Amino acid sequence: LRRLGKRGAFCRGQGRAGMPRLVMKFGEGMHAVIAGFQGISPEGRIATLGRGGSDTSAVAFAAALEAERCDIYTDVAGVYTTDPRITKKARKLGRISYEEMLELASLGAKVLQTRSVELAMRYKVRLQVLSSFSDEPGTLVCAEEEIVESRVVSGIAHSRDEAKMTLISVADRPGIAAAIFGPLADAGVNVDMIVQNISEEGRTDMTFSCPIDDVPKARQALEAAMAAGRFNFRGLDVNEEVAKVSIVGIGMRSHAGVAHKMFAALAAEGVNIRVITTSEIKVSVLIDRKYLELAVQALHDAFELEKAG
Repeated sequence: LRRLGKRGAFCRGQGRAGMPRLVMKFGEGMHAVIAGFQGISPEGRIATLGRGGSDTSAVAFAAALEAERCDIYTDVAGVYTTDPRITKKARKLGRISYEEMLELASLGAKVLQTRSVELAMRYKVRLQVLSSFSDEPGTLVCAEEEIVESRVVSGIAHSRDEAKMTLISVADRPGIAAAIFGPLADAGVNVDMIVQNISEEGRTDMTFSCPIDDVPKARQALEAAMAAGRFNFRGLDVNEEVAKVSIVGIGMRSHAGVAHKMFAALAAEGVNIRVITTSEIKVSVLIDRKYLELAVQALHDAFELEKAG
């Protein structure tokens, strides 16, 4: 990196002028080995990039070099329809769209870190996920237009480390949601799913989910906000025995009844749904953690993902 010019210039996004020199070196047979987990901040400080930093760096270099593809070698053979440790019916996908991969990564799939997928989607860098331990074909992460096969659901993601928190009997008035979730945001609580009950006599219950590790600071933030007079509640119920299961697929945009099929499959197995959230290409449910494996297996069967490939 230092050969590209001023130290850290490339990491600060100023090093494109040096890229042709690097490309010329590649043409001369040079191979660059770069530590992908670190970079230099705009202030000139060396910093680590956190989890997934190496993948993110690889995508950044591929984009800057205008490479045809970025190959990511990892400990799995590709992107699967779900965690193979939960069901042996899990199948490796030949291709998956950026949007689907981004959803799966953010919902608990640990193959790629979200920042690397976001960067790849932004700069249209095709990603290929390959195994470090075998030569078998992996999974190509690419634009939706490159995917020929039609799938309603491409994968199932899950997260075990969830908690459900319910504020009991808060005032049902304009601004109450902002009053509740503002202090949570200030405390760095990563709020995910939110549901509000029907109001009775001017009061309601407000439920949200968050990572289980965020429960202590969430409780502290809510109690401090109530003590400061921002709002009041009659109780705080915390359930740390829940998990999130999500189905993801770009085919949901053009197919009706996907959520119904998901809910029916869970009901048939006696799995009760606590909270539901949806987006254009995903449906997530919060369930009791003890049913996680059963729920994933049931949904994998219901959407016939063993036929994917």
